[in-house]
Amino acid sequence: MKLIIRYTLIVAALFALSASAASAQDASSSSVVKRNSPRDRDAATDKTGVTQRMQAFYEDEPVSDSELQWMRVMYRQLDLTKDANGALYFPDEHIEGQDNLFRIILNLVAAGQLDGYEYLDGREMFTDTYKVNVADMFDRFHILYTQAKGSTEKRPKYEIDPSDVPSTEVLSYYIIEKWEFDKRSNRMRTRIEAICPVLHRSGDFGGEAVKYPMFWVKYDDLRPYLSTQNIFVDDDNNLATCTYDDFFQLGLYDGEIYKTRNLKNKSLMQMHQTPEELKHAQDSIQHRLDTFEEKLWVPSLAELRARREAREEAEALAAAAADSTSVDKPAPRASTRSSRAVKSKRGSKDSTSAAKPVKASKPKTTKPKSTSSSAARSVRNRKR
Repeated sequence: MKLIIRYTLIVAALFALSASAASAQDASSSSVVKRNSPRDRDAATDKTGVTQRMQAFYEDEPVSDSELQWMRVMYRQLDLTKDANGALYFPDEHIEGQDNLFRIILNLVAAGQLDGYEYLDGREMFTDTYKVNVADMFDRFHILYTQAKGSTEKRPKYEIDPSDVPSTEVLSYYIIEKWEFDKRSNRMRTRIEAICPVLHRSGDFGGEAVKYPMFWVKYDDLRPYLSTQNIFVDDDNNLATCTYDDFFQLGLYDGEIYKTRNLKNKSLMQMHQTPEELKHAQDSIQHRLDTFEEKLWVPSLAELRARREAREEAEALAAAAADSTSVDKPAPRASTRSSRAVKSKRGSKDSTSAAKPVKASKPKTTKPKSTSSSAARSVRNRKR
């Protein structure tokens, strides 16, 4: 009887141990995260090679206005005919996996991977209400397209043949540039908010080309795709050592300010009528932006000494230049020189005569009157 009880207890203990091991195994299996299969990883990666991790890496944390001390919004125009902006235009055709900026933007918008927003001329709103209808935009600018595979009514996707992309007509870009002073880090930074491609098209009878802004795209949404496209920006070095994102982040572009955010929503051309006034206003705004951070801090003694030395050196150079110009003046005419010489001689004589000591005058002595008979004769007529 005792053996039966002992065996029963052993079996119960073994059963309890097996049950606890099974529960622990289930718990551990539930805590393990299953890795994505290669097919799932391929689905999460689009054709441009941008993964979700890359998108999360390039997404900047939103900065509230309470964290900023100062901000200025600039609208710049990037002329692609300038050499500094040529990297955004070339190659104008698809060559060996290389695309220019407009082809990248248009293909992403057509595939539904990038949202476009309406161009409102200074009143841009990057919300769902102002998202562009891609099909209507293509029809408006006469761009041929076809329905892509996997397109639905809610999420339409389109394909554009490379020969139908009007990349040669996009000769400029508008960018919204924000100059911000962050009081947390006490630093000045420049951030691009959005980019807008601009079509340049002339009429049927020629004439000056008309600009057609197409749509805005947020730079933060576009940045992961730009970081995967290598370009070269210098004719002396044909290696593609730079990306589109580096090109914008380093400020390698050359763009003129055509508008600043203001209450009246006016451009600089509307405020300044003549080209001279417009150029002066643009230079003045750019100078204030470049020197804003320098004016926030009190200069040190070394900086003050360096400024004083630079000012003194500039004054010395100006004085030397003035002396050289006075020496290089043509000589006066001979008549003028002779008259001046005569005057100088006269002046020298007068000065020498004036320099001679003046002799003291002797008192005159009056001769006594004669007591002769000719006393009536005048004393003045008398010979001495």
